[in-house]
Amino acid sequence: MLDIKFIRENTDFVKTCVKNKQLDPSVVDICLDLDEKKRKLIGEVENLRSLKNKYAQEKNIEKGKETKVKLQELEPKRTEIEKEFQAAAWKIPNIVSSDTVVGKNESENSIIRTWGKPTKFEFNPKDHMELGTKLGIIDTELGSRVAGARFNYLFGDAVLLQNTLHQFAIEVLLKKGFIPVIPPLMVKSEVMKKMSRHDPLEDRYYLKEDDSMLVGSAEHTLGPMHMNETLNEKDLPLRYFAYTSAFRREAGSYGKDTRGILRQHQFDKIEMESFTTPEDGLKEQDFIIEIQENLMQSLEIPYQVVSICTGDMGGPDFRQIDIESWMPGQNKYRETHTSDYMTDYQSRRLNTRVKVGQNTEFVHMNDATAFAMGRTIIAILENFQNEDGSVNVPKVLRKWMGKEKIKVNP
Repeated sequence: MLDIKFIRENTDFVKTCVKNKQLDPSVVDICLDLDEKKRKLIGEVENLRSLKNKYAQEKNIEKGKETKVKLQELEPKRTEIEKEFQAAAWKIPNIVSSDTVVGKNESENSIIRTWGKPTKFEFNPKDHMELGTKLGIIDTELGSRVAGARFNYLFGDAVLLQNTLHQFAIEVLLKKGFIPVIPPLMVKSEVMKKMSRHDPLEDRYYLKEDDSMLVGSAEHTLGPMHMNETLNEKDLPLRYFAYTSAFRREAGSYGKDTRGILRQHQFDKIEMESFTTPEDGLKEQDFIIEIQENLMQSLEIPYQVVSICTGDMGGPDFRQIDIESWMPGQNKYRETHTSDYMTDYQSRRLNTRVKVGQNTEFVHMNDATAFAMGRTIIAILENFQNEDGSVNVPKVLRKWMGKEKIKVNP
């Protein structure tokens, strides 16, 4: 959430940011109205408490009783108005960076730079499903029969390829100071709200009896690790990474990407999470994007770096940068990585602070993809395919893969 003082002092700017994120700016007025009522009520409560103490010292029992009754009447009202205020404040998204493009949807995202050129073949390239089926390493039909649509089985070399990507990421991220974590795959509903990742609820696998949900990313349980803590400046940046399954209903994606493993209800990801001082937050995002690019360059997969416009970015994001990798089977770039810089938007809700000198401030938070396994496997299969349907293993992965080529077993 945003600092209410910042909202009061920069109302027009905040409203513009809300509007640019394709949300209703009237939520700002509602929040400020509740803020005024809350402050007025707090003033009345504090005044009554002061009078109560005064009457106690004066041993004025009658006045003391009258004041106590008034306090008992106001306290529930104060509690209720504070709940209403928080609900309204949490509906206001983060402001955006000055270099974020104003746009309505993904069609207005802007390309920052590209690396490599789209892979060319002397034959008609196959998509990952044709390759994976022929190689016997991907089976979506079996996944559908057992679990339903948008589930799949991986076999043999696809499993080994996913494991080698994990090993490669571990090697790189450990050298960059990241701490490996195995986090829970479930998160309390109230914690997801603090992460501003609870909604849309229809996209979550919600367990009503537990008031919990399955994570849609390791970010959802990495981000709250320091909830209600005050960190030491000397310990920052704190960097973590986790390799987990993720679960999404993809409720808004009906009919999109139904072929293959690009968009699944269950998928595996390696996610990075970082906590920094406020002044280092933006620099940290650039550092993380550099890691993402180095990973893809090491795999020798062509990609483009994309600045996500206001209408396509997440509510908590101050700046969002994606990497889209070239996928010959679709003849287009598709998102494989995202990097989200949230400033103190999440940490203010989570109450995660850092002591800087004599002051205590909210930390700044970044989260980003190291590898989305399914999509990276698609990019490898499609970019490194041969005319006979075999697939060359990227050179950087061969020491873990133990082979140079994935081919049909005789």
